[in-house]
Amino acid sequence: MSNPLSKTMQLGFITASLILVLANSTDATEVLETQTHLLSQTQVSKHMENLPGWTIENQQLCRTYQFKDFVEAINFVNRLVEPAETAGHHPDIAISYNKVSISLTTHDAGGLTQKDFDLAKIISQLSTQP
Repeated sequence: MSNPLSKTMQLGFITASLILVLANSTDATEVLETQTHLLSQTQVSKHMENLPGWTIENQQLCRTYQFKDFVEAINFVNRLVEPAETAGHHPDIAISYNKVSISLTTHDAGGLTQKDFDLAKIISQLSTQP
């Protein structure tokens, strides 16, 4: 019979080894830093050029969409779930009948990061789909 403690120690060793491999990976580190690093005002301005209809308010990327009715508004919100979950980045959403207001910010970073702009692009694309 195997010892449960040894299985726990083995799992801990495997987990620690995986963390070390990821931490030493230049690509993984660069991706994490790029995604969660606060953007400069110049970088934010450049990104805004590619996001018509979006505004910056209180360090948040914001946009309100208007739909034909409540059902269309809810369908739009439902389409946001999968990309937000996949990105691990969840917008603040307010629904008022046929209007959906979205706010994006990276709370952990204290402002706007690449993650916000990446998700905003996806949301913009979803807004044009039926």
